[in-house]
Amino acid sequence: MKPRYIAVTLIFACVLVVTGAVLVLLSNQPASFSEAHYTYIVVDVYPHDVDAFTEGLAFQDGFLYESTGLYGSSSLRRVELETGSVLQQVELPNDFFGEGMTIVDDKIVQLTWREHTGFVYDKASFALLGNFSVSGEGWGIAYDDSYLIVSNGTSTLNFLDPETHHIVRQVQVRDGNKSVTMLNELEYVKGSIYANVWRQQEIAVINPQTGQVTAWIDLTGLQNPTVSNPESVLNGIAYDPETDRLFVTGKNWPQLYEFKLTTSK
Repeated sequence: MKPRYIAVTLIFACVLVVTGAVLVLLSNQPASFSEAHYTYIVVDVYPHDVDAFTEGLAFQDGFLYESTGLYGSSSLRRVELETGSVLQQVELPNDFFGEGMTIVDDKIVQLTWREHTGFVYDKASFALLGNFSVSGEGWGIAYDDSYLIVSNGTSTLNFLDPETHHIVRQVQVRDGNKSVTMLNELEYVKGSIYANVWRQQEIAVINPQTGQVTAWIDLTGLQNPTVSNPESVLNGIAYDPETDRLFVTGKNWPQLYEFKLTTSK
């Protein structure tokens, strides 16, 4: 066999080997990711202050804790679940727009929107214990027993040290390969992050390690924005780990809903 034919044969053989190796590698890769899809069943309905522009929600010790927004109307509240009555309240200064809040042991942490400020309160008395700087806008916040998880309206979730409030790490939230933005109010539920998506009637369920959306919860029809107030959108998720109950409401909604997940209505 002439040298040039030998060379061509060797090249062809190498191509076959490389192609085979690639096919083996591809066959060993996991299947493409497919998230779960849930809808809801309403378990109970409770009254909610229609004047509350809900930005943050939490449940602990039998009470709801709520952060409300708008300049001149922002507050932190303790609310009786069964009646919707505000049992305790502190007002924010008129030049602060209240956003997400979460409970960290015996403290409450509340964000503000564009003021680059977070507030820390005593949970029992609502006395202001201090404040801290927030990088960028403040939207939603949750606590996973180790870190504060903060959203800012982008696809980025920041994990903060609960004592220093410094960013420890970040994840980019994606649905497959697509970035998910407008992440708003957050809640940490059984190892996952539940996130309202602003102006959407869906909750994204997010893996906190990878940022991957693992499920969507479709709450379409639960309550729609009114014509008179198009900003009355779904916002506010609370979880009671003691009874495994989920609650949700919205900005200026007259009801708060306890619901459970289902794969079909």
